[in-house]
Amino acid sequence: MTQVQAQNKDLQLIEKTINHYFDGMTSHNAASFEKAFHRNATMKWIDKKYEEVSAIEALSEYVNANDPVKTKTSIVAISIAGDAANAQLELEYDTFSYIDFMHLLKIDGKWKIVSKTYSTRTKSNKE
Repeated sequence: MTQVQAQNKDLQLIEKTINHYFDGMTSHNAASFEKAFHRNATMKWIDKKYEEVSAIEALSEYVNANDPVKTKTSIVAISIAGDAANAQLELEYDTFSYIDFMHLLKIDGKWKIVSKTYSTRTKSNKE
């Protein structure tokens, strides 16, 4: 397999991992988070102060406590370097968007999200 073929295969596998995350967020299927995230993955953000939690636990609690709403999902960019990658994602709701930065590692041949950082952008401050 050439380097280009290998990177294309990795890109497809990364997109599959991201789609598990999107499924969890849009259909509120918490089991999808376990397919997308490494079991020790973290989620970090600023809400007046720095916050850091277990990604799977926090996202599962969120989807289990809320009803699904119409969401437009998109992959803005993916960069791959060997067994590491990052992806910028957007989940767009009626009044705001989540801008996610996912850090992924290829672990035992499977791409897993190991860290999520995000920011919230309201429609009024959308660039």
